[in-house]
Amino acid sequence: MHFHILTLFPEMVLTGLATSIIGRAQKDGFLTVDADNIRDYTTEKHGHVDDYPYGGGAGMLMQADPILRAYRAVCERTGTTPRVIYTSPAGRLFDQAAAKAFAKEEELVILCGHYEGVDERALELLHAESWSIGDYVLTGGELPAMVMVDAISRMVPGVLSNSESGETESFEGSLLEYPQYTRPEVYEGLRVPPVLLSGDHGKVDRWRRDQSLLRTMERRPDLFAKVEFTKADRKFLRTLEADPDLSE
Repeated sequence: MHFHILTLFPEMVLTGLATSIIGRAQKDGFLTVDADNIRDYTTEKHGHVDDYPYGGGAGMLMQADPILRAYRAVCERTGTTPRVIYTSPAGRLFDQAAAKAFAKEEELVILCGHYEGVDERALELLHAESWSIGDYVLTGGELPAMVMVDAISRMVPGVLSNSESGETESFEGSLLEYPQYTRPEVYEGLRVPPVLLSGDHGKVDRWRRDQSLLRTMERRPDLFAKVEFTKADRKFLRTLEADPDLSE
């Protein structure tokens, strides 16, 4: 998969995505991450890529022309017209389902917003899809772009060394991940739950599912709307309703 990030700060993006799993995936040929500096595509003699908004208001807007020029340069390099994501707090909330969908693209462009946003005409001409990583405002779109690249990349075949690990972590199946433990068995008086030492895989699977239900109920009950509950799930939840102390 090939990511093309349109940004005012390419070094920030490239440095942040050059390490750990994403960096290894690039070295192994499963991914490429390019960052085009939008300033390189301005025709303004002083290198400006922003201007005051029509109608007044605080701040500056990124101009449409340098953004379109940068995108068209990507199209010329790749011989394609890639799908475009625009990082914006006004966009749809980016989630695991979106990450899996975007991972099916061969080429993907991510436009990083800055200042007070971008000229709306750029988004219209690019058919850009606005996506947000949360209900808060950041200085620019570079951090959201890096988050999205990381999440999407994990869904690309070959990126993770364990082919199943991307399917069994938080938010898969709309439940948060269960708690996990490693050695030693006892640490500062805290013991690993006995069921995990039992060797009974059926009991371990059930415990993990119950803990995912419990954690989701406590931290993200809104996710329950997407869950397909089994009979065993419903039995466990009824037990919690009957005895709330079990959740402590």
